[in-house]
Amino acid sequence: MERDVIKIDEDLCNGCGECIPACHEGALQIIDGKARLISDLMCDGLGACLGHCPQGAMEIEKREAEPYNETKVMEIMVDKGINTVIAHLKHLKDHNETEFVKEAMGFLKNNPDKYDFDLQEIIDAMHNKVQAKPMAHQGGGCPGSQAREINRPAFTMQNNASTGPVNSELKQWPVQMHLINPGSSFFQEADMVLAADCVPFAMGNFHQKFLKNKVLGIACPKLDDGQDTYLNKLVSLINDARINSLTVVIMQVPCCGGLMGLAQQAVQLASRKIPVKRAIISVEGEVLSEDWI
Repeated sequence: MERDVIKIDEDLCNGCGECIPACHEGALQIIDGKARLISDLMCDGLGACLGHCPQGAMEIEKREAEPYNETKVMEIMVDKGINTVIAHLKHLKDHNETEFVKEAMGFLKNNPDKYDFDLQEIIDAMHNKVQAKPMAHQGGGCPGSQAREINRPAFTMQNNASTGPVNSELKQWPVQMHLINPGSSFFQEADMVLAADCVPFAMGNFHQKFLKNKVLGIACPKLDDGQDTYLNKLVSLINDARINSLTVVIMQVPCCGGLMGLAQQAVQLASRKIPVKRAIISVEGEVLSEDWI
């Protein structure tokens, strides 16, 4: 059957192992100094591991693969403990994989002799009655989907940068990467921002901080299909439109790291070399880091 599965670029992978804890399903292992997908059966194709690869060596591809097997995954996962099981189930729930959740819960109910934790704790956690027990690494379970409240200072005239309308710094339209045309004149020798599409909503001064005097492309590295098209367009923007620089602005959530990986791939494939800046934004809208890479 054809479905989404992780693809690893072995030329980019340096075997650091950062992706391994994020794959609760156990589909990834470091073998001969490289991350390897050891079983199609265990890869759910939802990409929790993508944002953990500092080399941008991982992406989602659609190809012929063995059907994902939730029972096989659970047989392996219960040995990893209750926190891993809860993170995995919430990961499935976040992506509306209700049938896999039912299959996993059925396995737990029918095989109590295969684990040493309390099933009721799993059930309570899935209904948000309790949180998972503290653990050293919370890398998986799609932490970018975790609900949270953002508290900001009360609005006053003193903390408002302007008492009137704030002008947009957007210089072109469209901005979504599937829709932009690298051959458009406004991209020629321009400075470009490639932003995760959540960034402008989280960051109140995105226009003034990053977009002023630049052209824009937006994308979601986790949910958008056809990201090979994005890669080709970025290469064309570098080679043909001859953009001067590329600033990649992403959220702090792990799933967002794939956009940086896409930009790095494009720079490596392009015949020209351009400076690339990475900026990471918190869910509260703060700039956590900003550096040229």
